Amino acid sequence: MSASTLVPDAKIGAINKKIFTRLMPLLIAAYVVSFLDRTNIGMAKERLEIDLGITAAAYGLGAGLFFLAYAALEIPSNLIMHRVGARFWITRIMITWGVISGGMAFVNNDVSFYIMRILLGAAEAGLFPGVMLYLTYWFGQEIRAKAIGYFIIGACIANVIGGPVGGLLLQMDGVWGFHGWQWLFVVEAIPAIILSYFVWKHLPDRPRNARWLTPTEAKEIEDRLAAEQEAAASASGTHSFAAIFRDKTVMLAIFINLAHQVSLYSVTYFLPSVIKQTSTAMPPWLIGTLAATPWFFGAVGALLITPRAKSPQGTQRLVTLGLIAMAAGTVLGVLGGPILGLAGFGLAGLFWFVVQPIMFSVPGARLTGATLAAGLGLMNTIGITGGFFGPAVMGFAESATGNSLAGLWFAIALLALAGVASLFLRFETPTRVPISEKSEEPAAR
Repeated sequence: MSASTLVPDAKIGAINKKIFTRLMPLLIAAYVVSFLDRTNIGMAKERLEIDLGITAAAYGLGAGLFFLAYAALEIPSNLIMHRVGARFWITRIMITWGVISGGMAFVNNDVSFYIMRILLGAAEAGLFPGVMLYLTYWFGQEIRAKAIGYFIIGACIANVIGGPVGGLLLQMDGVWGFHGWQWLFVVEAIPAIILSYFVWKHLPDRPRNARWLTPTEAKEIEDRLAAEQEAAASASGTHSFAAIFRDKTVMLAIFINLAHQVSLYSVTYFLPSVIKQTSTAMPPWLIGTLAATPWFFGAVGALLITPRAKSPQGTQRLVTLGLIAMAAGTVLGVLGGPILGLAGFGLAGLFWFVVQPIMFSVPGARLTGATLAAGLGLMNTIGITGGFFGPAVMGFAESATGNSLAGLWFAIALLALAGVASLFLRFETPTRVPISEKSEEPAAR
C-alpha cells in the first residue's frame, strides 16, 4: 500500500456523517441555550423600563456592554481552550453563564443592570470562537462552512422558540411575588447548568478521545486536518498573530462579520418593542412569535443556501448577494410598515447565517495551530463588538428621535460597505492533501 495517498471521498463522507451525528446536536443545544440567555432581555425591555425605570438609551447601553466584556476576553479564552481542551473549557463557560444569567433576575436599577450584563459577557466569552476552533479539529475545509452553518442554526432555534416561551414567562407576572421578567431570567438560565453536565460527559476534546471512532478513523482525521492546515498556512504566509493584520482576506472577512453582527443585534434587541408599538393589545407570546420571523428564515438560509458555497467563485458571489439582500431587507424593514417591514426583516434574516458561516470558514483555510485559535478569537472579538455598537446606536437614536427604527440606518450603511468589501474577497480552492495509510496500525488513544 502506498504510504502517501488520498483518503477516498466516500470514506471521508462516512466519517463526517458519524461526527455530525455525534457532535452537532450537543453543540447546537449549547448555542440554543446561550442565545436564549444572551437575548432574552429583548423580550424584557418594556417591563424593565416600566418596573425599573430603565430608559431606551440605558437599555441599549446595557445590552451592548455584554459584548464589550465578551470581546475583551475572547482571544485569551480561545488560547486557554487550545491548551486545556474544549470539554473542560466549554463546561466551565456554561456553568458560569447559567449562574449569572439567573442572577439577572435581581437587577434593580441602571447600574446593577450594567454590572450583570458585563459579568454575563465575561462568563460566556469564548463559547462561539471556541466552537469555531473546535470544529477545525474535526472537519476539513470542504465541509466546515456547512458544519458552522448547522451550529449557528442554534441561534435561530433559540429565537424561534425563545420569543413565544419568553412571552409566556412574562405572563407569570405576580406569581410568588416576582415580576414576569424575573421568571424569564431564572427559568431560561436553568438549562445551561443542566446541559453543562452532558458537555462534560459526552464532548471529546479531539478525534483521538472519541470512543465512537475507531483508532484508524481518528488518526485519519487528525493526520488529514493537520496536513490541510499546514498546507493552507504555508500558502497564505500567515504564521503569527501579527501577520493576521497583514492578511487582506482575513481582515476583509473580519470587517464583513462586524457589519453582519451590527445588523443582527440591532434587529434582535429592538424588534419585539417595535412590534409592540403596532398594537398595544398584542399579547406577549404573539409579539415573541412575530419577532422570531427573521430567525425562522435564518434557519432556512443556513440549511438550504449555505451548503451551496462550494466553488471559490460561487462562494464569493453568494456572500455579495447575501449582503445586498440583508441591506435591502433592512431598508424595507425601516420603511415598509408593519407587514412589509416584517417581510423585509425576514429577507435580511434569510442571509444572516449564510454570510456568517462562510466568513468563519476563512481563518481555518489560512491559519493553523495557536495562530488559528487567536485568529478566530480576533474575528469574533471584533465582530461581537457589533453587538455593542448596534444596540447602543439603536437606543440613542430612539431616545433622540422617538423613532425606534432610526438607528437601523447605521446598520444599513455598514452592510453596504461590507457588500463592496466582499467584491475583493478571494476564496481558496479546498485542497485534497495526501496522508499516510499507515493508520491501519492501532493509533494511540
